[in-house]
Amino acid sequence: MRKILTAALIAAPLLSAAAGAEQVGEVGVDWVGNDILIEAIEDPKVQGVTCHIAYFDRSFFDRITQGNWFEDPSNASIACRQTGPIKIGDIDRGPGGEKVFSESRSLIFKSLKVTRIFDEAHQTLIYLTHATELTEGSAKMSISTVPLYGSE
Repeated sequence: MRKILTAALIAAPLLSAAAGAEQVGEVGVDWVGNDILIEAIEDPKVQGVTCHIAYFDRSFFDRITQGNWFEDPSNASIACRQTGPIKIGDIDRGPGGEKVFSESRSLIFKSLKVTRIFDEAHQTLIYLTHATELTEGSAKMSISTVPLYGSE
């Protein structure tokens, strides 16, 4: 049991670190160490677009007192903006879009994802942040759009 708890404590910080995301802010929300983290994510296939995602990061104290050691809430908020000249690469233009970013929110079963959908008729990129779970879907989501005025 002790080895499992030690592994969980070591793995928890690694779950919130994601390739392609840069932490740009951290706001403490209570005395037990729970925080709201803000990360910047540049779209790898659309030059000139940066998304900022805010999400809840549970503290060690919260994990031991509330149980559920291996999981963070699925709640997240997203805002995407043009941060330079926009140049669209080879993106999926289908109605299901394509995954831009994924970050584990539990040891194995839950992920926070950002999906990009191209609304060609309105020349707009739509960014949706949502959670995926192995057995239950989640209705928690947030959306942001970037209009493509005169982009390549």
